[in-house]
Amino acid sequence: MLKHKLDSLIDRLAVMEARMAAGPDAETYVQLSREYSELEPVVVRVRALRQAEGELAGIEHLIEDPATDVEMRALAAAERDEARERVAQLDREVKLALLPRDAADDGSAILEVRAGTGGDEAALFAGDLFRMYERYAALRGWRVEMISASEGEMGGYKEIIAEVAGSGVFARLKFESGVHRVQRVPATESSGRIHTSAATVAVLPEAEDIDVEINDKDLRIDIYMSSGAGGQHVNKTASAVRITHLPSGFVVAMQEERSQHQNKAKAMKLLRARLYEASRQRAAADRSADRKAQVGSGDRSERIRTYNFPQARVTDHRINLTLYKLPEVIEGTALDEIIEALITDHQATLLAAEEA
Repeated sequence: MLKHKLDSLIDRLAVMEARMAAGPDAETYVQLSREYSELEPVVVRVRALRQAEGELAGIEHLIEDPATDVEMRALAAAERDEARERVAQLDREVKLALLPRDAADDGSAILEVRAGTGGDEAALFAGDLFRMYERYAALRGWRVEMISASEGEMGGYKEIIAEVAGSGVFARLKFESGVHRVQRVPATESSGRIHTSAATVAVLPEAEDIDVEINDKDLRIDIYMSSGAGGQHVNKTASAVRITHLPSGFVVAMQEERSQHQNKAKAMKLLRARLYEASRQRAAADRSADRKAQVGSGDRSERIRTYNFPQARVTDHRINLTLYKLPEVIEGTALDEIIEALITDHQATLLAAEEA
C-alpha cells in the first residue's frame, strides 16, 4: 500500500514537470508551481529512501553471498548498521512528510496573552510571557505588531494582543495555547513568600479572506469615544470601533489607533482570526471525539506549563519535560527546546494513529 502511494507521488511529480514545461496559462502555472513546491521535497526524500534501501540490499547480499571473500564481508558487515540507521531515518522522514498537514501552519498568527488568577503579579507575568514571545520572534526573523493592549496597574498587561507575522509562525507557536503558571516571590511581597499566579495564552492562525467569509449583514458596528491613555485626542474623536458578529456572538473592540478606519481594520483582522479558529476547532472535534489526547488542542482551561523561578525550572506538563534553564526560556533563547519536543511528540502521536 505504501509502495503504491510513493510510486503515485513520483509519477504525479513527473506529470506536473511535463505540464509546467509545456507552457500553460499563468493561472494554471501558479497552481502547478504551488503543488510542485509541496510535493517535490517529499519525492526527494522518497528517492533518497529507495537509494538507501538499494545500498542496504547490496550490503546484505555481499554478506550472505558465499563467494564474497572474508575481507569484503567484514567491510560490508561494518557498514551494515550505519546503512540500516540511514534507512530507518529516511523511512521516518518520508512517513512524517506524508502526514496530513495543517493548512494554517505556514502562515502568521494572532497572539493573545491575558492575566489570570493572581492580581498584579498575574499581569506582570503576562508581560513576561509576551516579551518572551517577542524575543523568540526576533530570533526567528518574525515581525510582531501590536493590535491592542490593556496595561496592569503595577506593570505588565491585563491583556495584550499582537500579530506575529512570518513564515511558519503558527506551526511553532500553536502549542503555546493554554494556561501558563508561575511560581515566584513577587516584587511587592515583603515576607519573601512564593506566590502562584497564571496567565492564559491563545494562538490563533491568521485568516485570509479566502479562509473565512464574513457577510456585512452579519455585523453590527458601533463607533464610540475612546477611553484611557492617549491625551486629549481621545476625548474629541469618536474613533473606537466595536464589531459584533451576530451569528457567533463574537465581539471585538479596538481603540488603539487614532483613525476609525485603522481601528476597524484591526478589529476585522482579529474577528476573522477568531472565526477561523472556531471553525478549525469544530472540524477537529468532528475528527476526534477525544480532544484531550491531542497535544496543543488549544484548550485554555488546561494548565500546560509551570515556570518555577526559585528553582530556575520550567515544566511542560503535556509531555513531562523539565528544563532547569528558566532564564534562557524567558529570554526566548531556549524556548525552541520545548517547542521542538512538543512538535516531536505530536508527530509521534500522528504516526502512531496512521500506523494503527
